[in-house]
Amino acid sequence: MPEKRTIEKAKADKRAGKSASTQAGEFVREEIDRIRRGEHGARSPAQAIAIGLSEARRAGVKLPPPKKGKTSERTRRNAELAYEAGQHERTPARRPGASKRALDALKKEPRDTASREALSSQAKSAAARRSKSERSAAAKKAGRTKGATGRSSAAKKAARTRAGR
Repeated sequence: MPEKRTIEKAKADKRAGKSASTQAGEFVREEIDRIRRGEHGARSPAQAIAIGLSEARRAGVKLPPPKKGKTSERTRRNAELAYEAGQHERTPARRPGASKRALDALKKEPRDTASREALSSQAKSAAARRSKSERSAAAKKAGRTKGATGRSSAAKKAARTRAGR
């Protein structure tokens, strides 16, 4: 069950016109904090993120499930069910026994999967998986929409950002 504060932050993000993934980020952050506090663990950083996204969907964030082929069929189906529950399209049957067993299993998992280092390497590997063609498509679009001056100023801004770090 997400904390009241997390739901309020997500609602504030929605009012501000931010994307569904930004709204869901509040739930992911809460899940990572839970693991760091030691309430339970996770097998991998990806699992911690997935739990947060599932909670966001159940809380009503309009975060659509992944498309076919992106994840396993089981994961996609679970995301669909969570999304439908959050949009009040279905009322899930209460299964306290199953919920307790899932939590007991998570309690046996390691806590270091939510460390800064683990999350950083997860993000780096996710970025590496993005194909080169996607990046070049984004670059082509930038060329069409920004124009030479816009590209130049964006490059200068990026250089300033890197220099600041």
